[in-house]
Amino acid sequence: MKPADYKATLSFSNGSASVELPVYQGTIGPDVIDIRKLYAQTGMFTYDPGFLSTASCRSAITYIDGDKGELLYRGYPIEQLATQCDFMETCYLLLYGELPNAKDKQNFTRLVTMHTMVNEQMQFFLRGFMRSAHPMAVMTGLVGALSAFYHDSTDINNPKHREIAAIRLIAKLPTLVAMAYKYSVGQPYIYPRNDLSYAGNFLHMMFATPCEEYKVSPVLERAMDRIFILHADHEQNASTSTVRLCGSSGTNPFAAIAAGVACLWGPAHGGANEAALNMLYDLQKAGGVAKIGEFIKQVKDKNSNVKLMGFGHRVYKNYDPRAKLMQQTCNEVLDELGLHNDPLFALAKALEKIALEDDYFVSRKLYPNVDFYSGIVQRAIGIPVSLFTAVFALARTTGWIAQLDEMIGDAEYKIARPRQLFVGTPQRDVKPIAQR
Repeated sequence: MKPADYKATLSFSNGSASVELPVYQGTIGPDVIDIRKLYAQTGMFTYDPGFLSTASCRSAITYIDGDKGELLYRGYPIEQLATQCDFMETCYLLLYGELPNAKDKQNFTRLVTMHTMVNEQMQFFLRGFMRSAHPMAVMTGLVGALSAFYHDSTDINNPKHREIAAIRLIAKLPTLVAMAYKYSVGQPYIYPRNDLSYAGNFLHMMFATPCEEYKVSPVLERAMDRIFILHADHEQNASTSTVRLCGSSGTNPFAAIAAGVACLWGPAHGGANEAALNMLYDLQKAGGVAKIGEFIKQVKDKNSNVKLMGFGHRVYKNYDPRAKLMQQTCNEVLDELGLHNDPLFALAKALEKIALEDDYFVSRKLYPNVDFYSGIVQRAIGIPVSLFTAVFALARTTGWIAQLDEMIGDAEYKIARPRQLFVGTPQRDVKPIAQR
């Protein structure tokens, strides 16, 4: 690592000697205080539950400025990537650091396309699950099982293995998600087609049947592609940190990504768009648009447990830049499918209008987030609510792989080992059973 840009002095009120700590400056964003030698120098650890003030790594992939509402992939604003590039270009960018030229894109897309099929034995593995199982439970098993099918790319320390594992994961996730869906509804699996785009192929595997030809709508294809781009990476969030932590042990890439899938399942993380749609369903059952006023009162009531799902964001203290793009896509999809008058979507638009105009939400910057709009779009396309998080995992796999590869290539990376503030009983002796 380069010499410190400057130093910070840590002083103590108990008379202990002061300690100087190196401070490093990134390209953009907050400076970081290097505390790696803090324990050796002071015998102390830092205490940071949730790691909210801790930089766990050096990264050149994704940058977020929550106050400005800014998201950059490799320096490119998400607004430009979502409107001027497709998902394959975005994948190439995250993996290799630069946008591809025409030839690079063609070769990369071809490579991914050639790996979209999965081993036939995966069908029998899938049959071991109950058809009513949550898709994320199924996906956690399927992704982890890939390491049992592709033994030739499980050495995480081999760059070639990591690259082919990355291509396989990106290529096969749409196939696995579609298989999980088809299994849940009792329909035959649909094989991938090499003549379709990445997003088009996913829609075809999801909704085609052997009975008749399924034509992919260009509007829905673009919408799906945009969902993938907007969810491709999001800096050091819970699931990405899980992938890095898991990968730091030297486990294979498939296992590390499976760990990320499991983490993403949580309702506070990847399950947020599912929670947002379930909130709309509950509100619709309660009376729909006519009950919005009463619902908003409950949301504002501090003593109420009612929450407004799909609004606000842990990182963005301004409007989520992805939400603006997804709002546009949402309107395009509803227009294409003629669903603006559908009761559920009319309810969503009414709730959106109130949240964007009501001082209570505006002052607290509780704007609709990407989960709110992506959930509406996926529901309109026909993707069941229970599958939303699996689609999220499909898109985020690219970011996870890029982050994992970056970590392993970092000369300073070590197996993760967080510390603790122990507040349990100090050492004591075991008494004979008769004296307890």
